[in-house]
Amino acid sequence: MKLGIVGLPNVGKSTLFNSLTKAGAESANYPFCTIDPNVGVVAVPDERIDKLTALYNSKKTIPAVIEFVDIAGLVKGASKGEGLGNQFLANIREVDAIVHVVRCFEDTNVIHVDGSIDPIRDIETINYELIFSDVEILERRIAKTTRGARNDKALAKELDFQQRMKAFLEEGNLAIKYETEDEDELAWLAEYNLLTYKPVIFAANVSEDDLADDGNSNPHVEAVRKFAAENGSEVFVISAEIEQEISELDDDEKQMFLEDLGISESGLDKLIKASYSLLGLISYLTSGEDETRAWTIKKGTKAPQAAGKIHTDFERGFICAEVVAYKDLIECGSLAKAKEKGLVGLQGKDYVVQDGDVITFRFNV
Repeated sequence: MKLGIVGLPNVGKSTLFNSLTKAGAESANYPFCTIDPNVGVVAVPDERIDKLTALYNSKKTIPAVIEFVDIAGLVKGASKGEGLGNQFLANIREVDAIVHVVRCFEDTNVIHVDGSIDPIRDIETINYELIFSDVEILERRIAKTTRGARNDKALAKELDFQQRMKAFLEEGNLAIKYETEDEDELAWLAEYNLLTYKPVIFAANVSEDDLADDGNSNPHVEAVRKFAAENGSEVFVISAEIEQEISELDDDEKQMFLEDLGISESGLDKLIKASYSLLGLISYLTSGEDETRAWTIKKGTKAPQAAGKIHTDFERGFICAEVVAYKDLIECGSLAKAKEKGLVGLQGKDYVVQDGDVITFRFNV
């Protein structure tokens, strides 16, 4: 999974990136200190793989990972070359979802590019830049499609769609809100890789005081939640500064620090939950003497395709999957005991993999 972190300058974007990835991107109180996209890879915390590692005495433990891309702060007119211009756009196009950091804290020492705190204005500033960029993409595609559409019905249909989509965007709408009419339109939208077609998670960046009640008493957070609900997005509340402090602690200290603050999970934990929920992802597990590993797949994935995540040969030569629920395996204490109790099943090609399934695939190539 690849997530792009975006936001206006000085909203806490790079501070958040640093704390999530400990990658050390330069963070300073002036715009454009993150000029090149910084990339950090983060292990997804999952106590299940730790327990399975202990159960099987595995030599290696390999968690699922998320790749974060920190993209330079945007300003009004970025799509027309203001600030760093279009430099960031190619990087956003490669991500699965956008994490949009929105400033919901007051601090006279940290300058806001527009002089005041207004998260909805900030969100709309960035959305318009993404819309303008998508319109440019469609204009180029329309010019190309027009040349062949006169004598090709399929291209004529696509041209009509491109023109309707462009008009929809020019009215200030996001592509993700467009109601497609058929499978062709869905396929074209996926192919165009429009920025406003990507799912968004809003990170409402608050002060330490607003963390304990999850931002419920902060009107800026409330505004972001309302906007997100209307646009099918996820929201999580975070304090980038506190997150940076947490990132410097070991696990035991981290837990005590969170308890002192009156919160149960870190921003990274919240972000991972929001990402998996928004993108419809789950993890299945494999475990043995050599390694215990978490594999991330889409909800609804069938056993052969899940096997293909490990190796294409597993999918091509799929015979069956030996499946036990993680909870059952841990409660029984061994695979042998789970089998005795009839909790291990052999599943075929139509089996839909569930979150937390511990699977051994049988295949023949």
